[in-house]
Amino acid sequence: MSRNVAAPGTVAAPDRPGRIRLLLSRLYVQCLLGVLAGVVVGSLWPSFGAELKPLGDGFVALVRMMIAPIIFCTVVHGIAAMSDRRAVGRVSLKALVYFEILTTIALVLGLVVVNVVRPGSGLHVDVSTLSPDGLPAEATQAHESFANFVLSTIPDTLVSALTGEEILPVLFVAVLFGFGLQASGEAGAGIAAGVEKLSTVLFRLIRWIMRLAPIGAFGSMAFTIGNYGLGTLRHLALLVGSFWLTALFFVLVVLGTVMRLGGLRLLPFLRYIKEELLIVLGTSSTEPVLPRMMAKLEHAGASKPVVGITLPAGYSFNLDGTAIYLTMGSVFLAQAVGVDLSLTQQLTMLAVMLLTSKGAAGVTGSGFVALAATLSAVPHVPVAALALIFGIDRFMSEARALTSLVGNGVATLAVARWEGQLDEARTRAVLRGDLPFNPDDTAADDLASKEPAGSPREPVPAIG
Repeated sequence: MSRNVAAPGTVAAPDRPGRIRLLLSRLYVQCLLGVLAGVVVGSLWPSFGAELKPLGDGFVALVRMMIAPIIFCTVVHGIAAMSDRRAVGRVSLKALVYFEILTTIALVLGLVVVNVVRPGSGLHVDVSTLSPDGLPAEATQAHESFANFVLSTIPDTLVSALTGEEILPVLFVAVLFGFGLQASGEAGAGIAAGVEKLSTVLFRLIRWIMRLAPIGAFGSMAFTIGNYGLGTLRHLALLVGSFWLTALFFVLVVLGTVMRLGGLRLLPFLRYIKEELLIVLGTSSTEPVLPRMMAKLEHAGASKPVVGITLPAGYSFNLDGTAIYLTMGSVFLAQAVGVDLSLTQQLTMLAVMLLTSKGAAGVTGSGFVALAATLSAVPHVPVAALALIFGIDRFMSEARALTSLVGNGVATLAVARWEGQLDEARTRAVLRGDLPFNPDDTAADDLASKEPAGSPREPVPAIG
């Protein structure tokens, strides 16, 4: 048997089995296979597929366990390393301004599409036949006021923020602690160095956990298809299809324009985060990829403080996919039950959604609860009408999560550039593929990120 031997001075190309093994070693390929396998299992063996839900829930729980300490360490170290305290407030203000503008655009876009397509017209649902029985408890409970939402960002104790499930209290405590270290001089510098080393350990742990992502994606997708069935889509296909197309339009056109204004292109960025997109597609949640997104955005040239503040805050304040879902879902339900909303009523509902879209964590089903909060705040559509779309909500949850993930990534790059904390030359090189992301090199990126933006970078050996 003859073998291919490389000529002297050349590198032999890997054989076909070698190329296949290399491809299968990529996380995004493994996640894609997990999603496809979940669809097959859920379709052929629905009962068995529905019982695989713990696989997805367990993976999300493992990642959620790491989110609070990672956010805390990243934000604390980033603020403690900044010489200008006012820069933190400036970054936060710019991020909030950006979030409000993009959220408003998403809400208006959804409102326009649902009024043009009118997916709920012709259903003629009798309101008296609807019942809230079977809906999640969160959807029928009274929802907190905006004042209570603001107060909820303050944890009971300094430590309890790290043991809760909300991101905003963690961010609040981390900002305070970072300022405290910055003002403590030499004593604070020693603690900041320890926090930086702890973050290196945490990112190592999250890398190990992410190896389970294909299993989590498989379990979540098998449960979705097995429990709800693809046949559910036939009844409300127009709503689901128009929502996915609207979300796609928002990503490609609106977010693509934001990237263009910053001198960057969206498609290379989507290729750069393809692994995270597939994980979100499988788990229907943006939480599992938060730590990796933070590491990737830092690797792409955004400074650690901007990433640490903007990305976690975006998980509560910049849910573009949820914003589109709220306007389309609420007006669809009004159309279905025969309620003709005037322009004034729709604009009032939109104003309410600017508040109800905030604070919805990036977990599965949070958008549905936010929609319930919207209907509770406006008397035009009964909350019981949610039963009409409860069965297909999961099929729109993936689009919500994917849109919000891309939106928060673009937001972080935009705020970093606005603040002058984006190494644009490095960003372009990363998006071209010249500087591929390696989870093991996060320590090297931390060292490189301390250089002024735009300064030439020398190769830094990976640590660990």
